[in-house]
Amino acid sequence: MEILLNDTLVAWLDAHAEVLDAETGCGEDLLQMLAGAGLLRIGVPEECGGSGGTTSSAIAVVAQLAGHSLSAAFVFWAQRAVIECLLKSPNGHLASGLLPRLMDGRLAGAPGLSNAMRALTGFDRLQIHRTPEGLAGVVPWATNLHPEGVVIAVAADAAGGHPAVYAIACDAQGVAIHPHADLAGLRGTRTGSVRLDRVAAADHWLVDQDARSFLPGLRPAFVALQCGWGLGLARACLRSARGAIGASPSILLPEIAQLEQALAAYWCTLSDRIDGDGFSGRTADLFAARLEMVGLALRASELELQALGSRAYSRSSGQAFARRRREVAFLPIVTPSMVQLKTELARLGQ
Repeated sequence: MEILLNDTLVAWLDAHAEVLDAETGCGEDLLQMLAGAGLLRIGVPEECGGSGGTTSSAIAVVAQLAGHSLSAAFVFWAQRAVIECLLKSPNGHLASGLLPRLMDGRLAGAPGLSNAMRALTGFDRLQIHRTPEGLAGVVPWATNLHPEGVVIAVAADAAGGHPAVYAIACDAQGVAIHPHADLAGLRGTRTGSVRLDRVAAADHWLVDQDARSFLPGLRPAFVALQCGWGLGLARACLRSARGAIGASPSILLPEIAQLEQALAAYWCTLSDRIDGDGFSGRTADLFAARLEMVGLALRASELELQALGSRAYSRSSGQAFARRRREVAFLPIVTPSMVQLKTELARLGQ
């Protein structure tokens, strides 16, 4: 995998990883660092202002960021998910107006699609509705919430028609953002909720008029980008495990090597399939890949714990391990959660 992070960014992430996880004050700096390194243009076609590459190029960025800070990888994913929505939108006017500002970090992107993605597979009901007065309801979870950002949300048509996908300016009248949920970690990601009260739903802000056709087309990239979280975290855990063992012989070394090989094989399969449109219409395969990512990260974290031994429980020597342990614990519960994935795979007979 090509190294996509520059030395300046890596040094900044390593210096701020604990703060980004535990405090709420670095979110704006983080987005600017990602944009300044040119990462937000990776995987975006050159004709749209990007630097080219494929979806797997963007997944590689997620993985490399996650190896230093899951908070950074989470914010990048959020920004990149909104960019992906606009790249797939038939509303070229909206995309051309927002994409340049999203890619250079002047505008923050917050994908408020967790509720919509759950509703797509029957796990939830849409919580945003279009009324005669405008959009109303709650986006229960969104990441990268900034006062001058933009949220991608879903509105259900009041007349019983197809739900539509809208972009909503965070500073629009009727929008109230609550960017800091009381999370155990990832506190620098500005993750919280958005309440909408009669927010104007002009056609200019329409991403797609039919969410039921748009979201399945978005889902492969949306979910595959998430797979970079576990890849990067697992690699970081295994690097730490090897470092803890050093040159001494250890019963753990074969297990570490085996998991490293499994990660390499997983990456080859994931990148080939997402770039080759191999997940299109194959929801079960996509969900299985997402579920496998969580399992790989959990196994790697367990090996890191075993390799560190009592050092993992020391507040001085085990600080990075404790952060990674919290980060890994996040992976099974973020939408689509492990329970949702297992339930859907069982429904599909997998």
